[in-house]
Amino acid sequence: MISDRENTAPEVSGEPAWSRGRTGFLTRRSFLAGSAAGVGALGLAGCATYDGMSVAEASKLYGPVPDEKFPIPAIDISKVDPKYYRRTVRYETKEEPGTIVVEPGNYYVYRIEDDGMATRYGANVGRDGFRWSGNAYVGRKSEWATWTPPREMIKRQPEAAKWARGMPGGLDNPLGARTLHLYQNGVYTLYTIYASLDAESIGSGITSGCVGLLTQDMIHLYNRTPVNTKVVVLPA
Repeated sequence: MISDRENTAPEVSGEPAWSRGRTGFLTRRSFLAGSAAGVGALGLAGCATYDGMSVAEASKLYGPVPDEKFPIPAIDISKVDPKYYRRTVRYETKEEPGTIVVEPGNYYVYRIEDDGMATRYGANVGRDGFRWSGNAYVGRKSEWATWTPPREMIKRQPEAAKWARGMPGGLDNPLGARTLHLYQNGVYTLYTIYASLDAESIGSGITSGCVGLLTQDMIHLYNRTPVNTKVVVLPA
């Protein structure tokens, strides 16, 4: 789960029928020179592209979300490898549109779309010894969920005991702004797909089996994912 951050107790909602980089700055030298080259470079900064996406586009995609219950800050995109920015890609699969596919070996989450396409998100995944694979489904969805560490985690990390009765939702809560709770056969697995504000975690294995997306990406996925959506976690 989330850097040893696990979530709250199960609450069954149904079973499906199918059972951190530096930002650019204007130096004193270029400012004093006032050269056309200096001004031109500054003006073109927003046009620089990373894997097909401009800095301006990425900044907008991962900008602040002020109208939330707890206003969400912008992601520092300089701390995210551009290959993990959200994008639409070709993805061949036999899974139905709407299915979520997790590729922990590549640190990607895909939402299958029509016509052989998918929405791809960069992710963090389980660290060594905590990875898993198989099929599950979204049994429950939460906004600003309460997080309760399981007994096993409290044994490993006694400092988590102060939240044994639950940590209220908020920016510091490990589950973040949105959570998809994964079930198998009507039972909560304790695994989730959750929202993270930790830009540097994307593209790494840091959790106890859960999968984290940048908060802006997680909101995007959450809004398009109903309860009972199939989730496929591939072997790492």
